[in-house]
Amino acid sequence: MMIGGVSTNSASAKFQYGVLARTDAQTWAQEVAVTVASSRVKAQPQETLTAEQQREIEALKQTDARVHRHEQAHIAVGGELIRGGASYSYTIGPDQKRYAVAGEVSIDTTPAKTPEETIPKAQHIRATALAPADPSPQDRGVASIATQMEAKARGEVQAQQSQASSSSGSAPSASSGSAANSVVFYRAVQQSATQTSIGSTLDLFA
Repeated sequence: MMIGGVSTNSASAKFQYGVLARTDAQTWAQEVAVTVASSRVKAQPQETLTAEQQREIEALKQTDARVHRHEQAHIAVGGELIRGGASYSYTIGPDQKRYAVAGEVSIDTTPAKTPEETIPKAQHIRATALAPADPSPQDRGVASIATQMEAKARGEVQAQQSQASSSSGSAPSASSGSAANSVVFYRAVQQSATQTSIGSTLDLFA
């Protein structure tokens, strides 16, 4: 993934996963060193590569495979939430081949039309964010946003149920007005969530 926090003014999220997004300093420092070294070494024919360059190529192959597995896990679980496919960033190895070192997948993170519909959507977003075996910090951030979205929607459902219960003996017109006020309130919550916490990024793996 690409470095960066959760966006605050977007209707979509990007799961970012990669060297620059990892918190395991030792492991990723080694991979960064491999990537930098590979980019500085002039490409050579396979038969003239040194043992060190061969090790760099093997490390890049493993990183490439991990990046693709990670992003495909998001896509497999995300389904209709996914906006386009995964995009990747590459580095050139000593063997002149391209290896993926980062990737990202964008998903829809806007609340649904009603709180009842928002609850399962938020659960789907969270499952998509945590789908890979090794969720990145950015993935966990999106999952946290989805949890907050679900909590707000559940609170609104409970508020609607309380209003319906307390106004069950009222005239139809009063009940209708209460329902209308509830819809307006949820729209305000929905708009606020979109502006302050909903947009973000799922992974860039570098």
